[in-house]
Amino acid sequence: MKIKFVPPRLPRTGTLVLFVGEGRKLSPQGGQLDKRSGKALTRALDASRFKGKAEETLAILAPAKLGVGRVLLVGAGKADPADRALWQHCGGVIVAALNGAGESEAAVLVETKDRGAEIAAHIAYGARLRSYRFDKYRTKEKSDQKPSLKTLSILVDDLNTARRRYVPLDRIADGVFFTRDLVSEPANVIYPESLAERARELTKLGVEVEVLDEKKMAALGMGALLGVGQGSARQPRLLVMQWHGADDKKQAPVAFVGKGITFDTGGISIKPAAGMEDMKWDMGGAGAVIGLMLALAGRNAKINVVGIGALAENMPSGTAQRPGDIVKSMSGQTIEVLNTDAEGRLVLADALWYCQNRFKPRLMIDLATLTGAIIIALGHEHAGLYSNDEKLAEQLMASGKVTGETLWRMPLGEAYNKLMDSDAADVKNISGSRDAGSVTAATFLERFVNKVPWAHLDIAGTAWATKDKPNVPKGATGFGVRLLNRFVRDNYETAERK
Repeated sequence: MKIKFVPPRLPRTGTLVLFVGEGRKLSPQGGQLDKRSGKALTRALDASRFKGKAEETLAILAPAKLGVGRVLLVGAGKADPADRALWQHCGGVIVAALNGAGESEAAVLVETKDRGAEIAAHIAYGARLRSYRFDKYRTKEKSDQKPSLKTLSILVDDLNTARRRYVPLDRIADGVFFTRDLVSEPANVIYPESLAERARELTKLGVEVEVLDEKKMAALGMGALLGVGQGSARQPRLLVMQWHGADDKKQAPVAFVGKGITFDTGGISIKPAAGMEDMKWDMGGAGAVIGLMLALAGRNAKINVVGIGALAENMPSGTAQRPGDIVKSMSGQTIEVLNTDAEGRLVLADALWYCQNRFKPRLMIDLATLTGAIIIALGHEHAGLYSNDEKLAEQLMASGKVTGETLWRMPLGEAYNKLMDSDAADVKNISGSRDAGSVTAATFLERFVNKVPWAHLDIAGTAWATKDKPNVPKGATGFGVRLLNRFVRDNYETAERK
């Protein structure tokens, strides 16, 4: 789908999209078009349940004297010019409605003078986010099953400003799409080595990419990460990405660490067969970190950033680690592995330690599809947030509200920490109880971050969607890219605030 910004001249073909305020309030141009059509818009509104609430739609076919084949009315609610999420959602709703109707071209009229260019940019951004589709393996689709919309024109007065504001948003969407692609791929295509190779594509944007193999990790003492991957024919990897965007190239970086289990059978503690195919997206944390790095580099973010992916495949075999094994992590702490399906925390333990030891970051944020317990607690609406730093937690919560990738603060504490003490080693990888499963997983990770400001995002319930949302089609969501891009931009980037 091609998105373009054009002068506000009404089209003669395709669909014209008009916004309607709450209470069926037509815009000035909408009122004029209603008169020209002999009140066709008013009659359609009167005959419908459409109220103008945010994200409602009403299609009017071939209205007289307007030339276009269809008018699509889209509810804008109170139509707050400053509500970026509203306009992004509207963009997504427009794309979904037009594809559902089989339309190939459409024009969206932005009449608002106050911040009209910004509104136009965010409508385009939401439209692009919703247009994503992972269809590379579909070979027999009929034409009427494919998206029909080829061109979406945004009609706006201030073209240059709209285009300028859209460019960085478009780069963020690139990062979201890259993450969605990686997470959507099957495990026979994306495994530790191939995921690391895909990340090398970021070098075109100036990102430094380094990949540590099992020999280098063994030399560093990464027994926890290597233990997870030892049962697979696919060797584990540690992916290290660096972006030097700050004016001071020696400035301490902000660091992001992602769990990259490219397929999780559970290992010897094998999962039930039903639904195991979903475990191809157990690398959603690492996928988000890669997409974030692409977004930051793509828009030339003025900050130094490190992105790390702990990549392994968790398989059962004669060489797999066993329940009861004890491994030594890079930190020197020994870990009793009571359940091999609690593997994400093991790979993150070494990755977090490596990150702080080598890069001395200002802060670390890890993302992981870590526990089913967080889905029990929060469902699929929020990711769980754990942090040892109040300011960092507040910044992340604020960024989540702005982007719609929302977080819910969860507790840490000594009582939970004690549950992870082992009788045979320094720490065990599960508490032995179903109680507070996501919390105890986070307290395990906390043992490997020392005093570095740190946050853990448990994204098990948000990395994959089973139904469409305005800006997120069913499937891989790319959760974390928009959230963390905003977090960086608002709090740590040296560029002028936009």
